[in-house]
Amino acid sequence: MTHTPRLPRFAGLPLAVGAGLAIPVQGRINGALGVRLNDGIAAAVVGFSTGLVVMILISLILPSGRAGLARILPAVRTRAFPPVYVLAGGIGALFVFAQSFTVGILGVALFTVAAVTGQTLSGLLVDRLGIGPAGKRAVTPMRIIGCVLTVAAVAWAVSPRLAGSPGSPGAPADGAGGLETLILPLILPVLAGFLMSFQQAMNGTATVHYGSPVAATLVNFVAGSVFLWIALAIKVTVFGPGNPLPAEWWYYLGGPMGCVFIGLGALLVRSLGVLVTGLGMIAGQLLGSLGLDLLVPAPGSVVAPATVLGTLLTLAAIILATLPWPRGAFRRQAASGGSGR
Repeated sequence: MTHTPRLPRFAGLPLAVGAGLAIPVQGRINGALGVRLNDGIAAAVVGFSTGLVVMILISLILPSGRAGLARILPAVRTRAFPPVYVLAGGIGALFVFAQSFTVGILGVALFTVAAVTGQTLSGLLVDRLGIGPAGKRAVTPMRIIGCVLTVAAVAWAVSPRLAGSPGSPGAPADGAGGLETLILPLILPVLAGFLMSFQQAMNGTATVHYGSPVAATLVNFVAGSVFLWIALAIKVTVFGPGNPLPAEWWYYLGGPMGCVFIGLGALLVRSLGVLVTGLGMIAGQLLGSLGLDLLVPAPGSVVAPATVLGTLLTLAAIILATLPWPRGAFRRQAASGGSGR
């Protein structure tokens, strides 16, 4: 095992938020590409493939990248970690797959709430089980409260968009509306979000053994690209190809954005744990979405007071879950209140 530095929480948490900022930018780009190609899977393949090219170049250019590259096969051969961890990129492919097939049914807002709910719950579980490189972290009352507040804050922040989401009470009926038609589509983003924490833990563990998040990110893109190319081959065989690739260069920036948040996530879970890393990225995702809607609004985008206040509440919830609260603080407070003080 090689040494990877631990970052103090005051430095790591802003990095997690910064990594989350790339997620909505990537989503905006991949969404536009999916519309242009008329094929969500093809757009995901383009994103993962361009990200893979970027990671190969970085791995070959940087000395730390080349060193990490040389450690991948020995680590896998000696079973330094469970071999299934090299398939962590398949979880990212599942998340993109879930976006492609359920956003049109649920809408972006409902998809976001479902995915964040799954990710927040699994962040607690993964930390409790000690799957990530940070080891076991207790499920304290403040962490639970912070998680509940995070999900509530995200729901509040996206609530102005929920009325326009397909299948929502305010959306036009198409003859197939109703809660029962949303249950199955909701399961997929909840599952994809739930598995995201496991992906971060697996990448973080691999980073410790590779000695570099660059190598872990590269392996992620290899696995995700393989899964998505197989899915695309099946789709093309059954339904035929979509539109040709566009000439505009900015359509191909989604992959590099993925390199940013996957690489930083793999680096940060050792210092912050899976839950706090995930919560920080969720905050960055909301801040990035708010910034995009203000600076480069898309058709139908909404910036309401609830959006701003929900984003601020998310930041407060993350601080609440992150602060090093003293052990037994709740018991002492309860005992003090019970004695009439």
